[in-house]
Amino acid sequence: MLQKEGKVRIPSGCAISGVFAKDGRRIPGDLVARSMTTMHERSNGLGGGFAGYGIYPEYKDLYALHVFYDGSDAKAECEKFLDSHFEVVNLSKIPTRKTPAIKDPPLIWRYFVTPIHNKLKDSHLDEKEFVARCVINLNHNYKGTYVFSSGKNMGVFKAVGYPEDVGEFYRLDEYAGYCWTAHGRYPTNTPGWWGGAHPFAMLDYSIVHNGEISSYDANRRYIEMFGYHCDLLTDTEVITYIFDYLLRKQGATLEQAAHIVAAPFWSTIERKQGREREELKYLRNAFSGMLITGPFSIILGFEGGMMALNDRLKLRSMVVGEKDRTVYVASEECAIRMMEPDVENVYAPRGGEPVIVRLHEGVKC
Repeated sequence: MLQKEGKVRIPSGCAISGVFAKDGRRIPGDLVARSMTTMHERSNGLGGGFAGYGIYPEYKDLYALHVFYDGSDAKAECEKFLDSHFEVVNLSKIPTRKTPAIKDPPLIWRYFVTPIHNKLKDSHLDEKEFVARCVINLNHNYKGTYVFSSGKNMGVFKAVGYPEDVGEFYRLDEYAGYCWTAHGRYPTNTPGWWGGAHPFAMLDYSIVHNGEISSYDANRRYIEMFGYHCDLLTDTEVITYIFDYLLRKQGATLEQAAHIVAAPFWSTIERKQGREREELKYLRNAFSGMLITGPFSIILGFEGGMMALNDRLKLRSMVVGEKDRTVYVASEECAIRMMEPDVENVYAPRGGEPVIVRLHEGVKC
């Protein structure tokens, strides 16, 4: 069920992959799942997962809550909370397929919801903050419940298992979206369990991560000052909350957020000129608690876009490629070529240099 597994430290070697259609074309979910098969040895079966964007067009104006439950009692308590805070338009088990490699799944449910008008009004919060606080409350205070996806027109699918088996289990071939990200886990300091698999998500932001966050304790203490709780026993969770805080709450640009979590060295900043140097100095000083140290490559998914980012020393591999109106990102080039054999413009971004792609202007999904 939701118990934690695999408490032995093992050297890291995760795999990440992503695909983004700038024209809004809907890509089948099993495409990115197949890309992960080429990086099988980077995983160990203790975690795999996917995030898809544009996958719920029929419910695109509603928040899609994906929830793990330890049992029926936890489900009843959570649904009582949901009924008191949201209008639940549709609810069901998330469709799955019997897959021998995926064992002992928890209860996995999906709810399409919108905040109750009077509850939202009385809270004096904007809609996204209302939903975020409800998710944090459930994950922190409701035993046996984990809301692992909470955005609009997107969803996270994850489990204990190899990513290709997780994709089969969740029937990703039946979904299509303009963006997909994927992860295969090889744990380092943290246990493998269903809630601790990647991606991690808050509202429409999701993170897949290859590497290890050596600054996790400092980052966790800092972000928890702003109402977040890191309960999921893995370092990657904090990255998601940092981006949610910077982008949604502080209104930072993606470039600014990248220059905070993968901040240039002071010696590099001093070589810059004029306004650029002053902005980098301000970001480094004002948000020092959100500087992430240690080896990492990440893919951030968000509504209408995707960003790939290495740590400033580029201690983890990441390759980018393009073909027509589609952008591909992966830990290894072979994963990209599995998705598009004729990929073009293949390159490895520099450390700390964000690669940002968005839907073409006017495209709506």
